[in-house]
Amino acid sequence: MPRSQYHFIIVGAGSAGCVLANRLIADGKHKVLLIEAGGSDKSLFVKMPSALSYPMNSKRFNWDFETQPEPFLNNRKLHCPRGKGLGGSSSINGMVYVRGNAKDFDEWEAHGAKGWNYENCLPYFKKMENWEGEDSQYRGGLGPVTVNRGNNMALNPLYQAFIQAGVQAGYPENLDYNGARQEGFGPMQMNVDKGIRASSAKAYLDPARSRSNLTVIKKAHVKRMLFEGRKAVAVEFEKSGKTQRVDAAKEIILSAGSIGSPQLLQLSGIGNAQHLKSLGIDIVADLPGVGHNLQDHLEVYFQYKCLQPITLNGKLNLFAKALIGAQWLFFRTGLGATNHFESCAFIRSDPGRKWPDIQYHFLPAAIRYDGKAPFKGHGYQVHVGPNKPKSRGSVIIKSKDSREKPDILFNYLQHEDDIMDWRKVIRITRNILQQDALKPYRGEEIQPGKNVESDEDIDAWVRQNVESAYHPSCTCKIGADHDKQAVLDPRCRVRGVEGLRVVDASVFPTITNGNLNAPTMMVAEKAADLILAAYN
Repeated sequence: MPRSQYHFIIVGAGSAGCVLANRLIADGKHKVLLIEAGGSDKSLFVKMPSALSYPMNSKRFNWDFETQPEPFLNNRKLHCPRGKGLGGSSSINGMVYVRGNAKDFDEWEAHGAKGWNYENCLPYFKKMENWEGEDSQYRGGLGPVTVNRGNNMALNPLYQAFIQAGVQAGYPENLDYNGARQEGFGPMQMNVDKGIRASSAKAYLDPARSRSNLTVIKKAHVKRMLFEGRKAVAVEFEKSGKTQRVDAAKEIILSAGSIGSPQLLQLSGIGNAQHLKSLGIDIVADLPGVGHNLQDHLEVYFQYKCLQPITLNGKLNLFAKALIGAQWLFFRTGLGATNHFESCAFIRSDPGRKWPDIQYHFLPAAIRYDGKAPFKGHGYQVHVGPNKPKSRGSVIIKSKDSREKPDILFNYLQHEDDIMDWRKVIRITRNILQQDALKPYRGEEIQPGKNVESDEDIDAWVRQNVESAYHPSCTCKIGADHDKQAVLDPRCRVRGVEGLRVVDASVFPTITNGNLNAPTMMVAEKAADLILAAYN
């Protein structure tokens, strides 16, 4: 390997990068370098499932991005957290495990991602799972990623009451939404292993760190990729104030996420040629789709006061938190060992939909992600939103300075269909939460509030209150040869250049029906096989 220290260089030790590092070194034939901008994930706040709001709101673990003023949300700027540190966003997320609907992956193939239909993706979901439920043709039990369900369903009657309310409203009950059928109400599945967050770093990277053919560099800020002609040959990064270069004999793989990967492509001369020239960046490949097609899920908190003092709002004082923390610290059990999203649902907004398009996370508390409660007393809520938005946004760099954050604009609610979907969401949700199963607990509707009923009222309330579900994706999409917006071919190779791939949630052609960590890890599992096949 003349001039090259490594066969593969992976940029980003997040949900995808940790998977790739583990799989690419497994046969012992390849030397791999994993470069991460953040530091270690060894923090009690990362490990403790119920402490998820702390790393999510900490600049140590979070890039802390913010959108541009969103023109269809009253020009509000929305928080866009992305993981920084080993494990990436899997070290700060809500640990919810949702593969997506089978039809999502068939939709990918229909958009030009040949070989990425459900039939081809299912084996990789099974490969990565250590599912604690029943064996089936849809689930895997030998993989590195722990998946369990309903850790503490019995600790709060509200979880089961929510499921029963869904059944009373006419929807099916479903004990495994990642199995044969996604639709229905049932227990939520999460990535928690013996009371500890099961991030991709814990599942994939920790077991691989002792291997001599893997090198991990932390706190290294990648500035750009370097090319010889159209071949990617090296990565330039800054560590401890010094700029360094490392060479790749075979490939560079970007796993920097849906914000970081398109940003690095543009900084390296790959993107809209006219825009990059205006910033003084030399053009390597004119790919106008880089940074575009940005998609995300929106959600609102549908909140009620609770008539019985059984919710987590009663556990927000320092004494209660200390008891929860002590039980978790010594025994890895109790309320500290769960993300508290113990029940959930996937339903259709109308019978004509081909697959579910509304998702619910139920929480026995009235509280925000930042840990703030809206009132004194007890309450509960559902996080709910439509999962197949049609609005599209972009991630565009503003200068050649790699430390300057890019412009992020989702254009939330730009598409008229998304507005119509939200009207359905509010009305359907209110109907479910008014069922008799919740009657013993149901107090006043905190928000949206009983006065929010007309289309105009709903539209105005949603624009003012909707928040990101933190699922940015699709900014370096896989697509067909004839698609001018396709950044990657079906093997995740960047079009127009050699020796460069992207493997993370940015490769999705369309956003999946659910949380993104599971499909992101699946993409990395499948991409690892594609990469190894190319060199074996």
